[in-house]
Amino acid sequence: MSSIFNEKSYSSKMDKSIFSFKKDISTLRTGRANSNMLDTIKVDVYGQLMPIEQLATISVPEARLISIQVWDKANINSIDAAIQKSELGINPQIDGQIIRLRIPDLTEERRKELIKVLKNMGEKGKVSIRNIRREANEELKKKLKDKIISEDENKLFEKNIQKQTDIHIESIDKIILEKEKEILQV
Repeated sequence: MSSIFNEKSYSSKMDKSIFSFKKDISTLRTGRANSNMLDTIKVDVYGQLMPIEQLATISVPEARLISIQVWDKANINSIDAAIQKSELGINPQIDGQIIRLRIPDLTEERRKELIKVLKNMGEKGKVSIRNIRREANEELKKKLKDKIISEDENKLFEKNIQKQTDIHIESIDKIILEKEKEILQV
């Protein structure tokens, strides 16, 4: 069999999509304190947007508390404003150079909203994997047209790419189910 078509590169791209999806859903609030919740928040300081983790030490001392130890006192108000503008729905408490975020219990309504957001993120992850499959199939069609691969090789490669697609989409479904259980946990 020819090594003209690199299936592994497409499988690797699909793995990266799943990694990206996991990173995205780690920012969803589940009723428990998690420093990843702050990953998407950018603070306008020093003339540019910076993540909080580059301006402070973030820790989770309790199950429902995030503590942010700000390094430069001048940045406290900027970080406070960025957190309040974010979709977290949490009011920061400032104590000197420490900002505390108390994570309130999630209401039933908020849990349902989070599940909708989660499923939407999951669908985007699946679309990304399907796009990688389409890209692979287009490369195969081109190689078949240019007579670089045979019909049989084309069918085999398409079958393998579809198998990888199915495995990765199933993986996203499992991740969604786990996160959904986490969100619904009271």
